[in-house]
Amino acid sequence: MLFRSRLLGMSSAGLLAGACGGGGSSETTTAATSSGGSSSSSECSVTVSETEGPYPADGSNSSNGTLRNVLANSGVVRTDIRPSFGGVSSNVAAGLPVTLAIKLVNTNASCAPLAGYAIYVWHCTQSGQYSLYDLPNENYLRGVQVTDANGLATFTTIFPGCYSGRWPHIHFEIYPSIATATSYANKILTSQFALPSGTCTTVYNLASGYTSSRSNFLSISLSSDNVFGNNTSAQIAAMTPTFTGDTTNGYDAAATVGLAR
Repeated sequence: MLFRSRLLGMSSAGLLAGACGGGGSSETTTAATSSGGSSSSSECSVTVSETEGPYPADGSNSSNGTLRNVLANSGVVRTDIRPSFGGVSSNVAAGLPVTLAIKLVNTNASCAPLAGYAIYVWHCTQSGQYSLYDLPNENYLRGVQVTDANGLATFTTIFPGCYSGRWPHIHFEIYPSIATATSYANKILTSQFALPSGTCTTVYNLASGYTSSRSNFLSISLSSDNVFGNNTSAQIAAMTPTFTGDTTNGYDAAATVGLAR
């Protein structure tokens, strides 16, 4: 299967033009060059902070009396986050494949790429469960990558499900280096990506394994979501990755995260 990494830039208002509400399997945004510059403007915006939620497994909370910190586990630095690792189990999370490219840029330096930072990504399964919490014997759909010279970190994962009460999303934390990406105490940003409406509709209606997501998604909106509901439309646009692909071959997703460094 061939996935294509597409890097994003941000417009002068910090928007990713292909925000939520699109109605197809491809929702696009302003493109960026691999060197980190935007094709439309040198300006970009700081990504807003959001809650890490109840399932971060970054050392900040416990589940069933056990402190959960996957960041301390050998093997968490990986590109493919679909399998459980470290001998926890041999299971692989089922779901429609997604390659997620995250570009980290400096909003104080005309969107220059930030190299050497660590990005921790986690999200739910296709049925809306979280490893180490709902599924205590799994640690899949969690992983860390270091940004390269172009500020880029890439993860191979699945399209997350939609569980009751939340808009479909992907969690992430930013750390200043891989050496510091061992505990929540060192993070410099926590936020979430909102998945685009049109792609969610397509995946949940056509891809296998997302039956519960179909009905849950019909009962939620961005305005009623308890995380994204208080964001402006510009912030939501900037927090929504581009998805290109289909339910046969999977999707490529790309997003830009801005830090004031």
